[in-house]
Amino acid sequence: MAQALRPNTAGSLLATDGRSHPVQHALLAVTLLLGVVSFVTAMFHSLHLISSWAGLVGIFTGAYGQWISETTRERFGLVLGLGASAIGFFLGMAHGGLFGGLF
Repeated sequence: MAQALRPNTAGSLLATDGRSHPVQHALLAVTLLLGVVSFVTAMFHSLHLISSWAGLVGIFTGAYGQWISETTRERFGLVLGLGASAIGFFLGMAHGGLFGGLF
């Protein structure tokens, strides 16, 4: 009856395998923070520099976090942060871009 046994997931909210993943959790937090900043600042036309740069960095940190993530819960949060970063990045690019019309 080995199939009736389930792993103990009470150790952490994100680490379902019972081990600590400090790098993955840091990337998750950074990606979510950059995603929120990028998404919120994209709603204001004059803040396109912040939204586009925060979105671009959030996309890269989220992509690297996806590459090294080990649990589904980490990937779920990373996808949310990636989505918010991408929307903020694209809206920031539509409002003026990364360099504010210098080129």
